Amino acid sequence: MEEAKINASSIKKIAKEENVRFLRLMFTDIFGTNKNVEVPISQLDKVLANKLMLDGSSIEGFVRIEESDMYLYPDLATWMIFPWENEYGKVARLICDIYNPDGTPFAGDPRGNLKRSLEKMESLGFTSFNLGPEPEFFLFKLDDNDNITMNLNDAGGYFDLSPTDLGENCRRDIVLELEKLNFEVEASHHEVAFGQHEIDFKYANAIEACDNIQTFKLVVKTIARKHGLHATFMPKPLFGINGSGMHCNMSLFKENTNAFYDKTDDLQLSQNAYHFLAGLLKHARAFTAICNPTVNSYKRLVPGYEAPVYIAWSGRNRSPLIRVPESKGASTRLELRSVDPTANPYLALSVLLQAGLDGIENQLTPPKPINRNIYTMAKKERTDNGIYDLPTTLHEALKTLDEDQLLKETLGLHIYTSFVEAKKQEWAAFCQTVSEWEKEQYLELF
Repeated sequence: MEEAKINASSIKKIAKEENVRFLRLMFTDIFGTNKNVEVPISQLDKVLANKLMLDGSSIEGFVRIEESDMYLYPDLATWMIFPWENEYGKVARLICDIYNPDGTPFAGDPRGNLKRSLEKMESLGFTSFNLGPEPEFFLFKLDDNDNITMNLNDAGGYFDLSPTDLGENCRRDIVLELEKLNFEVEASHHEVAFGQHEIDFKYANAIEACDNIQTFKLVVKTIARKHGLHATFMPKPLFGINGSGMHCNMSLFKENTNAFYDKTDDLQLSQNAYHFLAGLLKHARAFTAICNPTVNSYKRLVPGYEAPVYIAWSGRNRSPLIRVPESKGASTRLELRSVDPTANPYLALSVLLQAGLDGIENQLTPPKPINRNIYTMAKKERTDNGIYDLPTTLHEALKTLDEDQLLKETLGLHIYTSFVEAKKQEWAAFCQTVSEWEKEQYLELF
């Protein structure tokens, strides 16, 4: 259905014609986890009137118990009927924004936070911030009791096909389900590591793209389960193989014109693109805490496994943090390669947009591109070329974020405080845990 025709009346009509029995009201917590309140379709009028309440105190990072009442405001453009059906009938969904009882947007809502950053973008004369994500995931086998094992589904490699790639049928089913949900899937393939896969779908404006990422994760996990598999977006589930990233291809538009494109430039990049790039590089160490938000994220960001480690950019090679893909014209974009799929997409896009806009507002100039393999450069050579490291731990990333006033203001006091407190607890728990590696190294030796 065309977006212009999606309104309360059309939703009621479709729900009746399609015999929808339940409605999922979906939202995202500050850690990027899909949440939902499910109601019978008999509550549809109440939902459409923004009258459905949520206990915000039960969602980590939202509000305290004495101020728990929140309201779910559905975005009608996100109406969707899931293609799978069970014995209870069809289930539809609406993605919601979170509001306070007084009718004001809730400061701790990640989707609302991104909307506020987009208002800043519009004040500078841009009309759209587009994202093309490339989320990767692993498929692990389930045992006879549907428990997750550490046995990968296949031993395939980059672009392999069956019989080596035993995840091919699962991927195809995922693609078919996504297409039923109006995703424009551009490609799907086996990734570098055993059991690792990637499905790319067409770019969209920032809000829609983030909604798509959250829907994508739900579909992938649901369909994998039907194949006796567990899909995980954990960045580094196994030692010694590549981890999973979520490269972010970003561009700014003014109406129908790509503001990053200039055919007269050697790389066909506009001054806006160079300034935006410089802003990303300036804030790269700080936004890493948001774009790589788990202890495990930093097991991926190490040399030797294709993930970026150094803050640099290039129009050609893939070892720097940011590269400029060959496609130009309307497809001109900057590809940030550090983000992983555990990131809350709304918060990640919010800080990335504000970092780039900082470059545009202050006319920042990026350093020279690095068109050689950074992994082969000695540390002194990297330093001489102005190439610095990304944070190597969540602890270091949080300290760097705390020093970046712009990104703290972007997140707002509520989200920043709740996020950092939770992540400090995560780091402390990790530091206190005795790992199998430590036992193997020290138990007998000492």
